[in-house]
Amino acid sequence: MKEKEQPTCGIIMPISEIDGCSSEHWTEIYNILKDVSTNANFKCNLVSDADDIGIIHNRIIENIYSSDIVICDVSCKNANVMFELGMRLAFDKPTIIIKDDITGYSFDTSVIEHLEYPRDLRFATIIRFKEKLAKKLNATYEKSQKDPNYSTFLKNFGKYKIAHLEDKEITSENYLLSAIDDLKRDVRILRNQTNPNFENNRIADRSIRRHLAKGTMETISDEEKEIIKGYVQGYLDANNLKRPKDISNSIQQIYDEMERIEEIRDISGHRNRMEKLIRDAIGM
Repeated sequence: MKEKEQPTCGIIMPISEIDGCSSEHWTEIYNILKDVSTNANFKCNLVSDADDIGIIHNRIIENIYSSDIVICDVSCKNANVMFELGMRLAFDKPTIIIKDDITGYSFDTSVIEHLEYPRDLRFATIIRFKEKLAKKLNATYEKSQKDPNYSTFLKNFGKYKIAHLEDKEITSENYLLSAIDDLKRDVRILRNQTNPNFENNRIADRSIRRHLAKGTMETISDEEKEIIKGYVQGYLDANNLKRPKDISNSIQQIYDEMERIEEIRDISGHRNRMEKLIRDAIGM
């Protein structure tokens, strides 16, 4: 017999300093939640985590939707957390809300049971909290599996059309372009973390370029032109665009696809200059 797939438990929670709680504090909270869910035989991850490379916003929404159950920590009322919780409740899928004993209740979600834990993470109280959370986790998941009318939130207020995600097929080249763009963004974040002036310099540089006269190419280095050429050539090869006529007929689509890439936008500064750089890269 085929072994039953391990159910997934997504975690929505703050991860950076807020309201006097450090990032280390949230790491401790995450370890507590992961310990509980793992012992309950769930595969646990933050909804922002994934095994594959992809655009981070797509990844978060997909995990919010597809996780078999979600634990959401609304402590300190982090804006991103509350937004992600709202999406999960719109999908009306099994959700457990927790908070610390200092954070107050939010009006819209106060009707949902909240499990509380001490913000100072007192050992004895945390042990009791973990026991309650484990029972709630198992009971909620089992009920959602057995009861077709189960609802965490939405159906308690009447009949509503539940939000869902549609699968959308994209071409391999579009996926690769998106993945490359995402990697470039991650590299910039890492650079900014190691060099605080990097992001300010990049923004300033982009601002200067956009204020230059349209069509001026003096600020575009040969290295940057080669970067654009590489992107363009990759797109042409992926779409088997070799003849000048085929390229000419597809030029508007090429412009649109290249404009989706952040690095090309940063280099060119504005659409007119980007189109000229692309034509130069093609040899038109």
